[in-house]
Amino acid sequence: MTLSALIEPKLDRFLLQVEKPGRYVGGEYNSVAKDWDKAEIKVALAFPDIYDLGMSNLGIMNLYHQVNLQDNMLAERVFSPWLDMEAIMREHEIPLYSLESKHPVSEFDVLGISLPYEQLYTNALNLIDLAGMPILSRERDERHPLVIAGGHACFNPEPMADFIDAFVIGEGEEIIVEIASLMAQLKKRTRSEQLKELAKVQGMYVPRFYDVEYQRDGTVYSVAPNQPGVPERVLKRIVISLPKPFTKFIVPNIDTVHNRAPIEIMRGCTRGCRFCHAGMVTRPVRERPVDEIMSAIEEIVQNTGFEEISLLSLSSSDYVWVEELAEEVNRVYKDAGLSLSLPSLRIESASADLLEKLGDTRRSGFTFAPEAATEKMRDMINKYVPDDRVIQTAKDVYSRGWRTIKFYFMIGHPDESLEDVQAIVDLCLRTLNEGTKILGKKATLNVGVSTFIPKPHTPFQWVPQDRRDQVEQKQSLLKQQMRRGGMHLRWNDYDGSEFEGWLSRGDRRVARVIRRAWELGCKFDAWQDQHRHHKWLEAFEDCGLDPDFYNYRERDLDEVFPWDHIDVGIHKKFLKEDYLMSIRRETRVDCRDKCFACGILPKFAKERSTTEEQAWECPPVTPISERRAARQVSIPLSSIG
Repeated sequence: MTLSALIEPKLDRFLLQVEKPGRYVGGEYNSVAKDWDKAEIKVALAFPDIYDLGMSNLGIMNLYHQVNLQDNMLAERVFSPWLDMEAIMREHEIPLYSLESKHPVSEFDVLGISLPYEQLYTNALNLIDLAGMPILSRERDERHPLVIAGGHACFNPEPMADFIDAFVIGEGEEIIVEIASLMAQLKKRTRSEQLKELAKVQGMYVPRFYDVEYQRDGTVYSVAPNQPGVPERVLKRIVISLPKPFTKFIVPNIDTVHNRAPIEIMRGCTRGCRFCHAGMVTRPVRERPVDEIMSAIEEIVQNTGFEEISLLSLSSSDYVWVEELAEEVNRVYKDAGLSLSLPSLRIESASADLLEKLGDTRRSGFTFAPEAATEKMRDMINKYVPDDRVIQTAKDVYSRGWRTIKFYFMIGHPDESLEDVQAIVDLCLRTLNEGTKILGKKATLNVGVSTFIPKPHTPFQWVPQDRRDQVEQKQSLLKQQMRRGGMHLRWNDYDGSEFEGWLSRGDRRVARVIRRAWELGCKFDAWQDQHRHHKWLEAFEDCGLDPDFYNYRERDLDEVFPWDHIDVGIHKKFLKEDYLMSIRRETRVDCRDKCFACGILPKFAKERSTTEEQAWECPPVTPISERRAARQVSIPLSSIG
């Protein structure tokens, strides 16, 4: 009898004892159940948090779709069980299993773990352990699934280097199929031989093939290959042309965090906000044409019945044809009750015309992220939007009948003062006053204030993080002065910000801390009520590391970073220049209006020319205003920003 045949009877006995059994049964509409015995290669795709969150992750769905398109492969989903289910699984020896076939994860060829943010690290260890495998990569061999990880947190892979066999650096739609195909050829080889072949694939980083040396002050001296044929720097993987949007979304068994279907309309961003990790590592910009998006919406409505479509990008109102798209959605679905959401609008590019065209397709309010409220801070972070533009946009929203606006601000930026924080209060009060003039007491303003965390591969990777007393003083000011009817303030707990800072810029030694924290019971660290900050401090102490070393010191301009061998396509010299510009309060315009030679285009032009007959030349820069005026139908390579 197979292990999968043993798992299902146990689930029948115990599922009614847990909260939300629908998380663990599978069988959803549009899920893919392929013949296990006919698949040459089997991939388990894991999101290391609960079903309710993971089912809303577009990345997992894209990979699921790409693998299952292959006749000789299958992909199945895995999520972290909640605490009640985990206790039952451990007590009754139920191994971690996939939803589609109930096969144990240990029977798959590849376990792919999505790591979009650092707070999932202990959950990833917990997943591996629940699967009945050693958590340390070097203790696993070819008898175990190959454990790979990808996602934005992997652009600094070092804190998880002890646990992951290989990291995908960059975008995964194409490389996941390459990995699976390669593993099909290497099934009978040793794990070391498998990894040596994987390390030859662009975008694959195998930590055991790199040695780290440290200086006496604790900083990194070098990260260097210890095997012949391994690249000194691992160049990220990008998808030159975005594949057709995924439209056959799995309809979840229970309510999830986002009950809507997402379509990525644009990947990358050219604004150059200095704090934004995603904006730096997802370059270059690639956009989908309107007709492709409209076809995808039609298929989603037919395939799923979702009543809300979320058009995703880092800056949706910068999508060249955003007004044409909104107009077309309005024309086709005006009377169908379809809600269209653009969750990432920029104040300076959200025109009154766009708001008008969204009028009959949007049910909720609008979200904007000014981030800062003084000219000084806006210049430093390279996100300059004058107060008058913020107020005018608010008027445009409220005057069209929407009652709610949400603002996102960030405190803790370098050189921020209490006066800069007071300006956030003043701008919010002024905005709500304009709303009450138009809508009376029906106008609301929701304000989210997060704490700035310096991220790798950004111009602010050199700066110290604000200390607890500084942040809490700023939060206190906001709490005292933003008590007003119609205004709702939310802020980050500082423990979570400090914790994220440790992991964001951690080196390979932090892996010991992560393991120790997990041994002390840490998991679900992204959940405020589950995060055990004192346990993390205990783990640092047990491992002989100073947590302040990672958060509260300014880096030397020439310091070697733990992630310098990970090449996201942007020169470190460019980031350094941008950091020095921030100190001088100098700004850069959108790089679709002027190229600043960050390095992304020539680097991938060179890479493309080695694999295709026709080289991808560095595209000319075309101002976004001219591109909108052209009303193009499709995006040629030469228009990539």
